[in-house]
Amino acid sequence: MPGAAEPESAAPGAGRAGTGRGFAVLLVLCGAAGLLASWVITLDKFKLLENPDFVPGCSLNPVVSCGSVMKSDQASAFGFPNPMLGLVAYGVVVCVGTSLLARAAFPRWYWLTFTAGCLFGVGFVTWLQFQSLYRINALCLWCCLAWIATIVLFWYVVSFDVRREFLPAPPAVRAFFADFTWVLPLLHLGVVGMLILTRWWDFWTS
Repeated sequence: MPGAAEPESAAPGAGRAGTGRGFAVLLVLCGAAGLLASWVITLDKFKLLENPDFVPGCSLNPVVSCGSVMKSDQASAFGFPNPMLGLVAYGVVVCVGTSLLARAAFPRWYWLTFTAGCLFGVGFVTWLQFQSLYRINALCLWCCLAWIATIVLFWYVVSFDVRREFLPAPPAVRAFFADFTWVLPLLHLGVVGMLILTRWWDFWTS
């Protein structure tokens, strides 16, 4: 993401750190994308609860079938619809991004807590990807948007922590993150894309 790794507003190792504008905008965009996906899925989930025969607009074929995903047990992993968790989590990301745009600076513990939330998010998304591909056997396009937002968010937040020396790393790793952060989310998304492609290869090529 051009500009996302621009210089931060405090020296490396400082007790508090703001960010460059590019990283703040990236947080807002990722949070907004996840928030949009969560909102649409939540609305469709309510419609499904009211009418079990409701077909979401993103149910396009046997593979891209949002309804199949929404009706699955995995869609309520914590006893309530997953997108409700997304409404809160992505809302927090947007708030952090807008605060940074307003020149806020946060202490190390805040950034590490935020990173822990992003780690949980990418871990949960990875579990959902496995469930979607190999247990539910269907894809939800809005879920895919949330996956993309979460993966990009995670790697850029980790990059920020490493470059600010909030997470320990050798100089070579910090130098890599300073110039090539974009490689990691691209590789991550590429792996997910290949898994989707190979999982339904016969369908895509028929």
